[in-house]
Amino acid sequence: MTLPSLVADSIVDSVKRALQEDIGEGDLTAQLIEESVTAKATIISRQPAIFCGQPWASEVFSQLSPEIQDGQTLCELSGPSRPILSGERTALNFLQTLSGTATRTQQFVSAVKGTSAKILDTRKTIPGLRLAQKYAVKCGGGNNHRMGLFDGILIKENHIEASGSLEKAIADALSINSNILVELEVETLDQLRKALDAGVKRLLLDNMTIEQLKQAVEITDKKAELEASGGVTINNVLEIAETGVDYISIGDLTKSIDAVDLSLRFDD
Repeated sequence: MTLPSLVADSIVDSVKRALQEDIGEGDLTAQLIEESVTAKATIISRQPAIFCGQPWASEVFSQLSPEIQDGQTLCELSGPSRPILSGERTALNFLQTLSGTATRTQQFVSAVKGTSAKILDTRKTIPGLRLAQKYAVKCGGGNNHRMGLFDGILIKENHIEASGSLEKAIADALSINSNILVELEVETLDQLRKALDAGVKRLLLDNMTIEQLKQAVEITDKKAELEASGGVTINNVLEIAETGVDYISIGDLTKSIDAVDLSLRFDD
C-alpha cells in the first residue's frame, strides 16, 4: 500500500485513541454550554509554517459531531459549540505536531537545495504517530526511509556482533529477499571497503567527519548509494550534502519537534 492509503486507514483509530485520552468519560467543562448553542471557529497560526494535519483535525470533529462542517477556507469550522470545544485541544495537538514536522523538514530541504542529496526521516518517531509523521515529512518536501522493521534491513553494530561477523550479517541479509532494501551502517572507511566487496548497495555512514564523507564518496565511486547520518544540524547539512552523498537521514525531523503555535478562536 502507498503511504497516503496507509495514513488514511490509520487516521480514524489514531483520533479515537487521542480523544479517549483527552475526554475520557466526558468533557466536564463543555457541559457549561447549552447543547443547542452553535458557533463558528477559525484555527489560526501565530508563525509562518508548513500546514499539515487537516485530515486528523477534521476526523476529530467528525467523530465528536457529524453536524460540524469544514469550511471552504483552510480551517474554519461551524456547528455545535460543545464538541468544537471538546475537540479543540486534540485537533490542535495533531495539527501543531504534524505542521512542526513538515516545517522542520522543509527547512532542511531548503538548506540543501542545489545539491543532489535527499533528506530522509528515520524511525525516531512519536509512538503511535509513525505514519502521520512520515506523511508530514513528505508534505515538507522530504523523503521516507523504511517505514519500520518489516520493509527493509538496516544492519547496525549490534546486529553484526550478534551475527558473528560483518560478512556473515551481510550474506544472511542479502539471502532473505532480493527485492528488500539492505543497508549497512559503517563507522570507518575500512568497514566501507569490506561492505562494497560483499556487494552491499546502500551504506549508512555513521557520524563521519566531512573529510571522511568525501573519501567515502571517492572510494565508493557510485558502486553503492551513500547515506550520511549522525550529528546533522541545520547549520552543517549543506556542507554534508556538498560531499556528494546521496541521502542525509535526520532523526530531528520527527523526534525534536518545535510545535507550530496554533489556536482555535470562536468568530464574533
